[in-house]
Amino acid sequence: MAFSSGGSKGPMADINVTPLVDVMLVLLIIFIVTAPIMTYPIEVALPQRVINPPPQVKEPPPPIELKINADGTVYWNSSPVNVADLQERMQNEVQRDPTNQPELRIEANSEAHYEVMAKVLAAAKNAQMLKIGFVQ
Repeated sequence: MAFSSGGSKGPMADINVTPLVDVMLVLLIIFIVTAPIMTYPIEVALPQRVINPPPQVKEPPPPIELKINADGTVYWNSSPVNVADLQERMQNEVQRDPTNQPELRIEANSEAHYEVMAKVLAAAKNAQMLKIGFVQ
């Protein structure tokens, strides 16, 4: 290895630079190959300074709890309501503040008919309610 006897001169203490040169050549090849890839610009959307701050977010109104029982009765915040009147009620809620609508939380019994659920969802869509959630 590095300590071989060089005859009567004593042990040879020179460093073997061949592995170092091999590693340096491999790194040089890697940098040569990857350097053109790094020259392409990458677009980054940085946030811009805003002169006028956005308006303060209003606190959302209390959510509407809509419960559908197995027999098809619908409850609007614990009071029974006719399915035909749901769209009108939802439109009234949306018209109060269209940008800050209440969340409609629908809780349906597992035995409830799909027809009632479809009518409720159609009423919510026609009333342009944006925040609809399902509760188990």
